[in-house]
Amino acid sequence: MSFDPDATETIAFDSYGTIVDVTAVAEPLSEHVESPEAVSKLWRNRSLLYATVGNAIGEYDSFFEMNRHALRYALQTLGVDLSEEEREEVLSTYHELPVFDDVHEGMERLHDAGYDLYVVSNGSEEMLESMVDHADLGDLIAETVSADEIQQFKPDPGLYEHAADRIGTPIEEITFVAAGWWDVPGAMNAGMQGVWVNRQDTLWGPYEADPDLTVETFVEFADELGV
Repeated sequence: MSFDPDATETIAFDSYGTIVDVTAVAEPLSEHVESPEAVSKLWRNRSLLYATVGNAIGEYDSFFEMNRHALRYALQTLGVDLSEEEREEVLSTYHELPVFDDVHEGMERLHDAGYDLYVVSNGSEEMLESMVDHADLGDLIAETVSADEIQQFKPDPGLYEHAADRIGTPIEEITFVAAGWWDVPGAMNAGMQGVWVNRQDTLWGPYEADPDLTVETFVEFADELGV
């Protein structure tokens, strides 16, 4: 498929890795470990894996708790011994992650053009509230939709479908924007148009369908919509 701007009534964004930079956890980790990037990568990958397995076996815990368990796993696997207090200090970074440079300009252009903007995220309600506040996006985002609401994580179709119901827009008229190579196909499978923000210059997965649109920044996405 190719992207159809005229079919875009509402825009939904992923949060972590899309709006805010999860790799920034390497900085607080660097105060405790010699290889913060390795811990950061394993931590992120493990938390996503825990969410996927949770979906498959019908068990749910908030994404913040998933992150807590994943951090312990990453540290233990790489032979790093941190106290519980130190782990909690590192974990708290998720409430203050930096915003990507293109986010405000891109979202402001979309908002000013009349699009309603939402966040649809695996993040817990508390995580999303702190993200919006810290990123200063409260005037741009209409609402956030959390996996907590249905206790199911993306990329299963449930959360995308629930978001469409919450938003009140037919799912085929929602364009979903995310950096996750696993997240965009989930949204497309549920019936949304999928825009992949390839922030890490990585490869798309081995899927039959390509993204409806691939961009590098929110600003480029706004350009594609002609706003």
